[in-house]
Amino acid sequence: MRTPTVLISGASIAGPAVAYWLNVQGWQTTVVERFDELREDGQNIDVRGAGREVTRRMGIEDAIRAATTGETGTEFVDAAGRPLARFAAGTSDSAGATAELEILRGQLSRIIVDRTRDDTEYVFGDRIVALDEKPDEKGDRVTVRFASGTTRTFDLVIVAEGLRSRTRSMVFRDANAVRELDFYVAYLTIPRANEDTDLWRWHSAGRGRSITLRPDNLGTLRATLSFLSDVRGLEQLDRDSLVTVLRRTFADVGWAAPRVLTALDDAPLYFDAVGQTRMRSWSSGRVALVGDAAYCSSPISGMSTSLALTGAYVLAGELATHPFGTAFARYEKLMRPYVVQAQKLPPGTPRIANPRSRAGLALMNSALKIAGSPAAARLGGLASRWFTPPADAIDLPDYPPCRPSHQI
Repeated sequence: MRTPTVLISGASIAGPAVAYWLNVQGWQTTVVERFDELREDGQNIDVRGAGREVTRRMGIEDAIRAATTGETGTEFVDAAGRPLARFAAGTSDSAGATAELEILRGQLSRIIVDRTRDDTEYVFGDRIVALDEKPDEKGDRVTVRFASGTTRTFDLVIVAEGLRSRTRSMVFRDANAVRELDFYVAYLTIPRANEDTDLWRWHSAGRGRSITLRPDNLGTLRATLSFLSDVRGLEQLDRDSLVTVLRRTFADVGWAAPRVLTALDDAPLYFDAVGQTRMRSWSSGRVALVGDAAYCSSPISGMSTSLALTGAYVLAGELATHPFGTAFARYEKLMRPYVVQAQKLPPGTPRIANPRSRAGLALMNSALKIAGSPAAARLGGLASRWFTPPADAIDLPDYPPCRPSHQI
């Protein structure tokens, strides 16, 4: 029996994780990434629940712990930077707005990629431009044409790209695959100052706007400027236009806003429209989706990384133990309830944390003060449960390492 071959598109987290588990199962893996090199930037992400259990089974939990950002909790502040409420970081696999394991996205990607370098072929600076399923001398296969002009053939293709995956749109015709949340986020890396802390500090400024600062393990801060808007397509603007939009939107905001706006002159900037991926199916023929391309739950859910890690583990395990058609169906059956639960955002999200009116802002701040009070803590930490996503809502199967023995 020949070794099955799989092409994985995307080298962030889900893609390398799928490669890792398929390597364990004896597959030949290739990962293609449109950027010229591994992106080691990115914001703070949580490793929770089932996703954290997957990292244990990969043997990388200690490496993640060694690279944690050191974030000690979450603090809401007013326009003068005065604390309104503070919530400690979680002390379990899943609890809290700040998870026990917080790491920069790029650093988690690097950890997983480094574990797969010896067994996975990585192709950077290229992307898929066409897919064609047809038989060859080895059976039914997928012929892939790349932007570089290269053509190669694989047994299966796994798309591990982002929310607005281009490759997904070549295969799946879901016109409404992305559920827009009418919410934009600008991500920046800025210098750390003496007054900064190891808390995730959050200021809601009214009119649907908020600003946050989070520590990293590199001596800098990860900042966000977020706002509600019914206008679509702002993420397609060039950098100069985006900077203009951000400066006008946050011109009257207090606390750290002037400092972050000044940093826009030369700080690394990533800007995106927040949404969720809602697909009727995660596979078509010999092509499957995993991670954000299949079921992005949005950054505000706290679950995207756990879904990516868990989905990669389940997809690879099912492919190793069942023919691909059955494997894809079982993967979806196992993951779909977990995804549905993860995509159920708290009522009113993201508007509840980004009130438009003065009355709404005053009500939110009052609720935060109550939730963060010692009395509320003695009543059982209701706020902690509110901020804790359903990261454990799946029973992970056990997939013993084996050589694939079935036809794909």
